[in-house]
Amino acid sequence: MRSGARRGLFVGLCTLDVIQLVDHVPAPDEKLTAREQTVAAGGPAANAAVTFAHLGGAAGLLSAIGSHPLARAVTVDLDRAGVTVSDLAPHATDPPAVSSIMVTAATGQRAVASTNATGHRLAPPADLGALVAACDIVQLDGHHMQLATATAHAARAAGRRTVLDAGSWKPGTQNLLGWIDVAVCSADFHPPGTRTPTDVLRFLHRHGVAWAAVTRGERPIVWAGPDGGGTVDVPAVPVADTLGAGDVLHGALTHHLAAQRELNSQGFAQALRAAAEVASRACTSFGTRAWMR
Repeated sequence: MRSGARRGLFVGLCTLDVIQLVDHVPAPDEKLTAREQTVAAGGPAANAAVTFAHLGGAAGLLSAIGSHPLARAVTVDLDRAGVTVSDLAPHATDPPAVSSIMVTAATGQRAVASTNATGHRLAPPADLGALVAACDIVQLDGHHMQLATATAHAARAAGRRTVLDAGSWKPGTQNLLGWIDVAVCSADFHPPGTRTPTDVLRFLHRHGVAWAAVTRGERPIVWAGPDGGGTVDVPAVPVADTLGAGDVLHGALTHHLAAQRELNSQGFAQALRAAAEVASRACTSFGTRAWMR
């Protein structure tokens, strides 16, 4: 990791993303020629780590990649992006999780198929405490739940702020929430008994999460903290591709939060606003890397 930079540890899913830009999602038995193609490391934790590094931070990724030839594309891409990888499945010979993604050119909407984290059950590494202590902030995406929970415990013990990328409700999420300081949820995150963003924010508060927000695409982000709440507008941009926008937002938010020793309402809203600007910029180009050029 870069000395002197904000240091973030990102824990969770890493995939190989094969992304095709198409005129439309093909119908059954239809063959389609894509306009463009790109291949990159993906997954919420990996994309957030890449964003954190791009913004000048020192990013570490704790995940499973393996030794299959396809895994080489993942590690090369992450190395090029400046992310330090701790691979918890270095000898795994099966292919890494591959996300097959089609982005519709006219709308920027994406369709995704992936095995995600189903191929690995990751135990915490022996040096987990040292990895956590070496960083300023920890982000978790809820995949590899046993690893996520152990890392959150270690972060609380070391006095490191934890950020949860809550993309969807997963088995074990409720047990994780008590160790989370900041949770930013997608509109698809629905804890039991919740329907609206307000329901979700209240649920998180009851389960010990001090700072929380719900993103809703181009609509304002709704947030709440110990002493209030509000909304943050999302910049209007010409959308080329929404793939990874939430991951980028989380990586940018974590970068801004890493600089704040004591978090207050003004600082949290400012961090959300800055992160939304970065995520909106990422939506203006195809793929998950072009916006960084």
